Amino acid sequence: MGRGRVELKRIENKINRQVTFSKRRNGLLKKAYELSVLCDAEVALIVFSSRGKLYEFGSAGINKTLERYQRCCYTFQDANITDRDTQGWYQEVSKLKAKCDSLQRSQRHLLGEDLGPLSVKELQKLERQLESALTQTRQRKTQIMLEHMEALREKERQLGDINKELKNKLEAKGQGAFRAMQASWESGPLVGNNGFPMHPSQSAAIECEPTLQIGYHSFAAPEANIPRTVVAESNFMHGWIL
Repeated sequence: MGRGRVELKRIENKINRQVTFSKRRNGLLKKAYELSVLCDAEVALIVFSSRGKLYEFGSAGINKTLERYQRCCYTFQDANITDRDTQGWYQEVSKLKAKCDSLQRSQRHLLGEDLGPLSVKELQKLERQLESALTQTRQRKTQIMLEHMEALREKERQLGDINKELKNKLEAKGQGAFRAMQASWESGPLVGNNGFPMHPSQSAAIECEPTLQIGYHSFAAPEANIPRTVVAESNFMHGWIL
């Protein structure tokens, strides 16, 4: 009679559970050793009992095998992450390229280029877009011109105020000079030979008697050396005297 099949479930009896753990643990460690020797494989086995006791086996060392395992797992995960990132970036680049092509096509349409493939509805839509853009452009141009005119008016007002201020200063300065001249006249005007009052600036000009010469310039001898008998005795006059 053959051995019956053991049902795989937790052994409730504590003693039987401990005996079964010891037997199967030793068999598992033996199988791991045999696998590493027969197949030249790097085998690592770690077992923790229900009480927390550690049992291990490593054909090349537990730590070495664990480091190799971590390198393999992390490299695989990094490769998967890199592949996902690369795929995501490729999709993003494709979307941006398609959007750029669409914008360039729209720009050419707005410039009046490549209009052949467009339908009537698309042309009407393009026409409305151009009319809207033209209206906005005119409004913006009008606003800028009004702002510029307002700035010029403000500048004109400022220049007018400055001009008015300078004019007032000039008038005040002229009135001050006129008052000073009037005060000098009232203090004591000079009187000339003819009995009319003169300004002090005119006195120096009248101190010397003006002379008038007509004809050739000749040296006149002193009056004391001219004989008076010549004029008295002769009635002849030279032609240049006439």
